[in-house]
Amino acid sequence: MKRLAVVAVLIALTTAACGGGAGGGSAASDGGVYTTIDALKPGLDANAPINPYNPKGNAFQGYNSEWLGWTKNNLTDSDEFYPGVAESWKIAPRQSSITINLRPNGRWSDGTPITAEDVKFSIGLAYTQGGTAYALDPSAAGTASDIKIINDRTIKITQSAKNPSNSFVQGVMETFIVPEHVWAGVLPADFWTKLKTAQSDAPGADAARAEITSLADKVIAFAPPKDVSAGPFALARVNPGEALLVKNKYFYNAANVAPDKVKILNYTGNEQVWNYLISGQLDNAPFTALPANVMKRIVQTSGNNVVKGYSPVGNALAFNQSKKPYDNVHVRRALAYLIDRAQVTKVASPEGGVAALTTSGMHQEAAEAWLGDKLSTLDPYTFNPAKAAEELRAAGMRKIGGKWAMPDGTPWKMTINVPASFSDWVSGAKAVTSQLNDAGIDAQVVSTADYPLYLQEIAQGRYDVGFWLVALGPSPYNIYQRLYGASNGWQLFGGKLKHVAPGTEGNWMGGPETLDVKGVGKVDPGALAVQLNSASEAEQKKIIGVLAEATNQDLPVIQMWDYVNTQFVNTTRFTGFPPNNSDTLRLTSGVWLQLGLIKRKQA
Repeated sequence: MKRLAVVAVLIALTTAACGGGAGGGSAASDGGVYTTIDALKPGLDANAPINPYNPKGNAFQGYNSEWLGWTKNNLTDSDEFYPGVAESWKIAPRQSSITINLRPNGRWSDGTPITAEDVKFSIGLAYTQGGTAYALDPSAAGTASDIKIINDRTIKITQSAKNPSNSFVQGVMETFIVPEHVWAGVLPADFWTKLKTAQSDAPGADAARAEITSLADKVIAFAPPKDVSAGPFALARVNPGEALLVKNKYFYNAANVAPDKVKILNYTGNEQVWNYLISGQLDNAPFTALPANVMKRIVQTSGNNVVKGYSPVGNALAFNQSKKPYDNVHVRRALAYLIDRAQVTKVASPEGGVAALTTSGMHQEAAEAWLGDKLSTLDPYTFNPAKAAEELRAAGMRKIGGKWAMPDGTPWKMTINVPASFSDWVSGAKAVTSQLNDAGIDAQVVSTADYPLYLQEIAQGRYDVGFWLVALGPSPYNIYQRLYGASNGWQLFGGKLKHVAPGTEGNWMGGPETLDVKGVGKVDPGALAVQLNSASEAEQKKIIGVLAEATNQDLPVIQMWDYVNTQFVNTTRFTGFPPNNSDTLRLTSGVWLQLGLIKRKQA
């Protein structure tokens, strides 16, 4: 599938050449140019600003766009990072605050020192966008209540004690840092006074919040005249085919940044990246869906190698439980018993996926880390047509003329929706419908033109069944929000949780507000999912145990496969690429370069 913007794994492809490679040129002649693609930027826009807040902006994470720190995506600890603009940091107990220490020799690409004032200003910009640690609502979870400059290179950010969150530190560390001397006119002179009012219950708070929010479009549209970068590279030019970045000589670790230039190539489809890999043009390419015969051709190219690691995301068949017969758990269980997940994965994602061992809501590796031995107690829903028939009869379904029908005898026609641009989802859905048709269920696949339209239509409740990304880790809060959050009716406003009716306010999954969980009793899964955001690790394990059991029992989705972070590297020009299972595989190769992992190959 073409991953358009979903966490580290939602990846894609390329166009334009790099002046050599296995198909032309030598390590000595082209070793100074590192060529790749940016999975977060499908489709380069030569007219877009150099702005990390602009969706099409020519700001590339790890290259010329920097966070304070780069998330390691540890399975159970979200507070581990590689350094970015920050050299070090100290996290207070329960994430009550974080103190950031900047590098004493940190400078922008124009030679200006990177200071705590730059960080504070960048936090101000983040407030205009809202969310994470910078929500304006004083009752929102995990918001920063105070930003204090300790000295020119040190800044302390304190979390509000009203509604603390385990994601606070990550929200702070993933702040884009921009130069105040370039962006200064974007925020008004009285911004911090207005922010203080906006974060209070004082008269005028609503007006102050509205005024800060109104700055969002101005921030997104801002176009610096040139790139002033805190990263290892600065943008030199961009055209429809490629972006060219040159080394920032002032970068703190410039001596260990191997290439002199980076080319980030444009892409519009999976086939392009296959061709670039086959011709040896790319030094690195993140995962993109491909068939086994294409993989064979890629690895035959001189220098090409495959590295694999953990990818915190899975694929699932999701149900709109407001639509019959998918409101009946026996029907959902029957479908789970009828789908051979290993065969579906073999067809859909043979190189980039592993068949899900069961449905828990979590990626298998995360489930093993959090659940331990409890994982083995979950029903694996092994392919079993006899059990499926029992479940369908328990739901009142009837078999007429070799076809399963609704309880009233009307035909049951099952439609699985997928976005046409996700080739692995299309192949997977066709494999599922083939299996279901063999079992007497009249099933078909219907594709939607593109992913944004797919998301819009699924949120409107227009699909009965569709493929859906799940297990978006590593944070357990994020993992279970995918199943028991806004898409399933639970909404959190001002620290208060409510459950809305199916078909309203984005609730397309339509599940019940409470579930009877074996060995536990009646639970509210949405409330438990919210508790994960502030619970201790021990409390999280207990909650996850209940939610995994509830998910396995109720099946709001059937997990198909866990994604594998399959990446491609070429050692013709550079070496030092991360090995299999390295946590750095979950970061852009720009971060690999700035950390000094990549070395130029000697002639």
